[in-house]
Amino acid sequence: MRVTATGLLCLAISAGGAFAADDEDDEPAKPRVPNIYLDLRTIYARTPAGALGLGFGNTSVSAALEALAVRGGATLPNGSPAAKSIAVDLPLTVDVSDRVSLYGGVSGSTIDVGGGWSAFDITSWNIGVQADLYQQNGGKIPTIRLQSTLTQSVPNEQGMTNSLNNILEFDYALDEDETRGWLAGMQYTKTSIASPFASIGTNTILYAGGYYQWPSNWKFTGRVGMQSFGGAQLGGRTLAASFTQPTLRLDLDRMDDNDNRLFGITAQIAWMPKPAYQLTLRTPLYAVRN
Repeated sequence: MRVTATGLLCLAISAGGAFAADDEDDEPAKPRVPNIYLDLRTIYARTPAGALGLGFGNTSVSAALEALAVRGGATLPNGSPAAKSIAVDLPLTVDVSDRVSLYGGVSGSTIDVGGGWSAFDITSWNIGVQADLYQQNGGKIPTIRLQSTLTQSVPNEQGMTNSLNNILEFDYALDEDETRGWLAGMQYTKTSIASPFASIGTNTILYAGGYYQWPSNWKFTGRVGMQSFGGAQLGGRTLAASFTQPTLRLDLDRMDDNDNRLFGITAQIAWMPKPAYQLTLRTPLYAVRN
């Protein structure tokens, strides 16, 4: 975490210097330091038996359940059990510009599989980038956004998991202020396990949606899609079956006048094929907010 924080802070300082160098005499002064904040996310999830924590943009929940399924495989004759989990993500985030954000941090979780809650512990770390490859800026071509996140479960031992989650999204704004618009995209997740006896298939989501932001700076976003998962096996036995089922995500965010998130709540339902539920609270803690 210390290495990640140091690296992101160095990037932030370099980016701040670049902003200052780019200032023109006839333009308003640009921020010398980019936004720096802990994007604190608190997640509660309920997952049915025979399923992992899949869905839109999951990191800590899926990493914890994948590691639990693999390490407890010998004692789970009927596959992964129904589970409840509480997770906390703490990525240190640096908005290098209005186009690029870098983040990295740790996640902790506690899980209840029917015998009571486990001790809360650090269960994964992640690092990633989100970038606007193209911005609409009032034109006809939508904003093209790419987000990539690498997540590794901890501790680093037999059965640990590594996952790379990529989201490519197209954002077509219907007005100049970009307060309403349409979304379409794809999420692709590839997971590997440090075990010759276990494997987890790829997970793909194709989705569409839209958003609307009121003058009060409350913003609602909805996404609906189809999720396809390749299943998970351990020693030739199925831990989680493959499926193709719908998924739904609803976001309500409170923004400031500069489109910085002040508070957010996300509700998600994913059928796997039974429904899994997830509720996320986002309460960013700003060190620098422009």
